[in-house]
Amino acid sequence: MRAVPILMYHSVRDDPPPDTAALSVRPGVFADQMALLKERGFTPVRLSDRAADVPRPICITFDDGYADFHSQALPILSSFGYPATVFVTTGWLDDAGPDAAGRPLDTMLRWGHVRELAAEGVEIGAHSHSHPQLDQLRDGPLHDELTRSRLLLEDRLQRPVTTMAYPYGYSSARVRRAVARAGYTTAYVVANDVASHRSGYAIPRLTVQRSTSAAAFGRIAEGSHRFYREKALTKGYAVVRRSRYLYRQAMSRD
Repeated sequence: MRAVPILMYHSVRDDPPPDTAALSVRPGVFADQMALLKERGFTPVRLSDRAADVPRPICITFDDGYADFHSQALPILSSFGYPATVFVTTGWLDDAGPDAAGRPLDTMLRWGHVRELAAEGVEIGAHSHSHPQLDQLRDGPLHDELTRSRLLLEDRLQRPVTTMAYPYGYSSARVRRAVARAGYTTAYVVANDVASHRSGYAIPRLTVQRSTSAAAFGRIAEGSHRFYREKALTKGYAVVRRSRYLYRQAMSRD
């Protein structure tokens, strides 16, 4: 399988709340980005079709499950005939009811939207149930987060859900083992690199955010944008997160 760039979006709207503003792309900008993909000869494919023999494959993914994917992003994607993947945080859905969990950052999709998206060919993946920092959870709650989201999606959609994305993009060897035991066959991090076939439970994606210029987006799609600052911060924070987890484990044994 050749290397394939996988774009990671969150929200598409003009007036996002402060908590999602940095990762929210304006609809007009999103449309321009999709037009650029067309101009440069890219062929957007679903994640499950990464190995397809098409010219310049690229994947478009969305995390969390914000309602503006249905109202803003989907019409633009449909106008280009582009597929996409949405990773849904099941406990955040607007009508999660007794399954509600966590703290949604904006208006979220409803179950009816999720079923409609799946029926229209949008690939649905899991994004945990309450959007926690998975690498900070003990084994029991970690397993519950992973399996609950998958089972809820499979029950509502009546189809297998075998892929997931880590909330905040964080994972660890322990989390990745738990993901495999929970029944997933692939899982996605951030990493800001181009995906290769050797990364089944840590498949990298490329961040698109509000500050991404047209020139930077072109480089991201081409796989030539370096993300120096983001990668340095990710590596440094990984050490901090590992230390936090070990400290909590030690305190719980005292």
